[in-house]
Amino acid sequence: MWPPRRYYGIIKFAMPHDLAPMTAAVTTESLSEAIGRAEQALLHRQNPDGHWVFELEADATIPAEYVLLEHYLDRIDPVLEAKIGLYLRRIQGAHGGWPLYHAGAFNISASVKAYFALKALGDDPDAPHMVRARQAILAAGGAERTNVFTRIQLALFGEVPWRAVPVMPVEIMSLPRWFPFHLLKVSYWSRTVIVPLLVLMALKPKARNPRGITISELFVTPPEQVRDWIRGPYRNGWGRFFKAVDAVLQPLEPHFVKGNRQRCIDQAVAWVGERLNGEDGLGAIYPAMANSVMMYDALGYPADHPQHAIAWESVRKLLHEGDEAGEVYCQPCLSPIWDTGLAGHAVAEARGAATAEVDAACDWLRARQITQVRGDWAETRPDAPPGGWAFQYNNDHYPDVDDTAVIGMLLHRQGDPAHEASIELARQWVIGMQSRGGGWGAFDADNDHDFLNHIPFADHGALLDPPTADVTARCVSFLGQLGHAEDRPVIDRALDYLRREQEAAGCWFGRWGTNYIYGTWSVLCALNAAGVPREDPMVERAVAWLLARQRPEGGWGEDCASYEGAPPGEYTDSLPSQTAWAVLGLMAAGEAEHPAVARGVAWLASQQKADGEWDEAPYNAVGFPKVFYLKYHGYRLFFPLLAMARFRNLRQANSRQVAYGF
Repeated sequence: MWPPRRYYGIIKFAMPHDLAPMTAAVTTESLSEAIGRAEQALLHRQNPDGHWVFELEADATIPAEYVLLEHYLDRIDPVLEAKIGLYLRRIQGAHGGWPLYHAGAFNISASVKAYFALKALGDDPDAPHMVRARQAILAAGGAERTNVFTRIQLALFGEVPWRAVPVMPVEIMSLPRWFPFHLLKVSYWSRTVIVPLLVLMALKPKARNPRGITISELFVTPPEQVRDWIRGPYRNGWGRFFKAVDAVLQPLEPHFVKGNRQRCIDQAVAWVGERLNGEDGLGAIYPAMANSVMMYDALGYPADHPQHAIAWESVRKLLHEGDEAGEVYCQPCLSPIWDTGLAGHAVAEARGAATAEVDAACDWLRARQITQVRGDWAETRPDAPPGGWAFQYNNDHYPDVDDTAVIGMLLHRQGDPAHEASIELARQWVIGMQSRGGGWGAFDADNDHDFLNHIPFADHGALLDPPTADVTARCVSFLGQLGHAEDRPVIDRALDYLRREQEAAGCWFGRWGTNYIYGTWSVLCALNAAGVPREDPMVERAVAWLLARQRPEGGWGEDCASYEGAPPGEYTDSLPSQTAWAVLGLMAAGEAEHPAVARGVAWLASQQKADGEWDEAPYNAVGFPKVFYLKYHGYRLFFPLLAMARFRNLRQANSRQVAYGF
C-alpha cells in the first residue's frame, strides 16, 4: 500500500511513475457536491409512498414475444406495436441480427423472434434492415437452429412441426417426488414457465395470426425436412441419454391415456390458478405470464373470464415507455423491492440512516414482507418460518433470498425498534434456506440436481437454482451485520463454501450481476461483515485481482461476454456500476486508503452529469448466463452514490472499517 498524502482538503496519493499522469485528485468540497447531486437525483425518483422502481430491460426477445402474443391472440394494438417496432429496429446490431446485450454478438434465437415480430407488425421483408437480419440468420444455420423456447413459439404459429421440440408431457404434473424429474427439483422460474406450457404442449393450439404472417424464408432446410431438431453438442453423457429418452417418447406421447391426460391438465390449471398472483402475474415474470394467457385461451376461457383477464393485465403491466422518444418495450419483470432496498442503502449512506426518505422506504418494504404464505420453498424447508421478500411488487409464493438479506440489512442499519420483528423473521427464514453445502440459492434450497440441465428442454442450461457465491455473500453479510453469536456455525459453513468457490485468479463468479467484479464485491462485503481478517489469503487474492483490473482512467468495467469465456473483469470502458462495486469491495477489504480507491471515486465524480446521474449503456446483470441478460437502469444511480458516500464517510470517521454488510 502506498502511503497517502493529504493537502488541504485535496486527497492525493504518491503513485508509481508509470501511473503518475493519471493520479486522481478530488477535493472534499467537490466530492460532497457530487454526493449531494446524486442524492437529490435519486430522491427525485422516489415515489410518494416511499418506494423506488426503475426500468428493467432485457434483449429483443421479450418485446418481440409480446408482439407475437398479440398476434397469437388477435389482440393487435397497431399504435403500441409501432412503438415496439421503433425499439426493435434501434437495437439491431451491426452484424444484422440482435444480440443478447448491448454491443453483443449475434444471437440466432433473439434474431428470429425480432424478425418475426417486425414482419408481423408490418415491416417489408425487402427493407434493408430485414434483408440484413435474414442474411445473418441464414448464415448462422437458419431458424431450425434456434433454442427450444423459440421453436416452441414457432410451433404455436405452425412454422415448425411439434416434433421440433422435446416431449414435455403434461403427465409430469402427477409424477411422484422420488421420480428423477419433478417440478420441485427445478427452479421457481422454470416451474412457473413449464406448468402452463405443459397444457399448451398437450393441446397444441395454433395462433390466430390474423395477418397470416409466416417466416419460411428464415429456414435453410424446410421445416418438414429437418430430422435433427434436437442435437448436440452434449455437455456429458446425460445429454445423450435424455436425447434417447426423447426419441422414445416422441411417437408414444400422442397415445397417452386421455382420461389421465385430462386430469393432469386440470391439475396444471389449478396449480396456475393458485399462483396467478393478481395483476403481478404468474411467477411475476413475463414468460410464465404469457404462457398463462395462452393456456387460458387454448382452454376456451373467454377474454373477460376473471383469471384470463387478470393474466392478460399482468402482461400489459410490463410495457414501458423507453428512454428514446416514441419507443416502447416489454420488461421481463418489475424490480421494486430490489430497487427500493438498494436505493435505501445508498440514501442511508449519504444522509445517515435516520431520514424521512429512508424511513418511508422501510415502512413500504415492511408492509410487503411475506409472513403468511408458505410458498414452494416450504416443500424442501418445511421447518423454516415465512419471512422473506419477493423481488417484484407481489410474488408471495416465491420470496427471494437475495432481496431478503438486502432489506434485512437496510432495516437493521436504521436502528428502529419497530423493525426488529421483521428483521428476526427474515433472519430465521434466511437461515432455514441454507443449502447443505453451506451456500444459498436465490429462491430454493438444494435446488442442484445438475443432471436435469441436460434434458433436451433445458438447452439453455438454466433449469436449476443452485447456491451461488453472490447470494451466499449477501446472506453472510446480513447475518454478520446482525451479529448473533448463535449464527456463527451458519456463517462458518457459508465461509467454507465461499472459500471453495473462489476462482484461482482470486475473484468470484457473479451469478446475478456482471460478473466477476460483482461477485468479488459481494463476497468481500460478506468477509468483512463476518470478521474475516484482511490478511486472510482469500481476501488478499481478491484485492489483488480487483487492483489488477483497474483501467488507466481509474474506473472498472466488465463485459457480459465474460459469461461466454471473455477475460474476467475487463471491458473497453469504465462503467459507473462496476466501478462502484470495485471501490465498495476494496473498502470492505480494508483498503479505503489505497490510491486505487481514490482514483475510482475520482472517476465516478468526473463522469457524473449535471443532473446528478450517470449514463451507462452496457447491460449490468444476467438472468441466465449465455442466454438472457439484464440492464437494471437504477444501478447507474444508487451504486455510485453508495460508493462515493461510503468513501467520504470512512475518510471522516476515526475508523476505516466498513460497519455494514452491504
